[in-house]
Amino acid sequence: MTQPPAPRVLLGHGTENDFVVLPDPDGTGWPEQRLDAALVRRLCERRSGPGGDGVLRVVRSRHVPDAAAALGADLDRCEWFMDHRNADGSHAEMCGNGIRLFLHVLLAEGLVDRAACEKGVLVGTRGGPRRVGAVPGGGYWVDMGPARPFGRGEARIAGRTFAGLAVSMGNPHLACLTDVDLDALDLTGVPAVDPQLFPEGVNLELVTLLRAGGEGADAHVRLRVVERGVGETRSCGTGACAAAFAALEARGAGSGTVVVDVPGGRLSVRVGDGTTVLTGPAVLTATGVLTAEWLAG
Repeated sequence: MTQPPAPRVLLGHGTENDFVVLPDPDGTGWPEQRLDAALVRRLCERRSGPGGDGVLRVVRSRHVPDAAAALGADLDRCEWFMDHRNADGSHAEMCGNGIRLFLHVLLAEGLVDRAACEKGVLVGTRGGPRRVGAVPGGGYWVDMGPARPFGRGEARIAGRTFAGLAVSMGNPHLACLTDVDLDALDLTGVPAVDPQLFPEGVNLELVTLLRAGGEGADAHVRLRVVERGVGETRSCGTGACAAAFAALEARGAGSGTVVVDVPGGRLSVRVGDGTTVLTGPAVLTATGVLTAEWLAG
């Protein structure tokens, strides 16, 4: 009897926010009942599995059971769906670093062509449709949609309380501008936040303003981020957008471009015209197969 091919797996990152990527264009390799929370957690384990901050399944929207609810009237416009899972196995709405890597994989796998990518491709996510495109000369941009403030709150972590702006980027954020030494903070814990403001948890950004601008930008910030369901990560695309919005808001500006330094590299965020646009790199680091021995473990 012919054995089915071993399932392929790719590894990659966007500013060191890294993912296990599962190519599954026709939805036959990793259906929902197979890619359950327990398997996602095993895939993200860094010592006993491939390892990553999350899992991205590259699949056509029509094969994702909840795509219609997430995309509504835009379902037919989104051929591809970024089926994103957090490291704890939960579904995630949106990830700016992940969706850049997602487009990079579509290109590397020959599923879209470069010309279409430079114009922008509409990709489905659980946070709604997002347009993402290739930058001539390298890198990727993604229209992240509008940053929507929804109040102010506090987070307690590392023995300190930080006040910040609650911002929705399709997922919830608390962006806290602070002058503390970010390098001195122990961010291994889970932030304590107001459950009424953040009933489903929150991504916490601790942000310091470096200078008024630079590189043609209106502001330059540095951040560390603790993602819900993951812990501290090297980068967070939606977090960079929330931080940029909060930095501009603190200066009384409704629009502008912000350079955002994260532990894993540098991103650029443009806020204006009713949306935010995130630009940064995406890199594939490895490709291989999951062995029968590991899958049976």
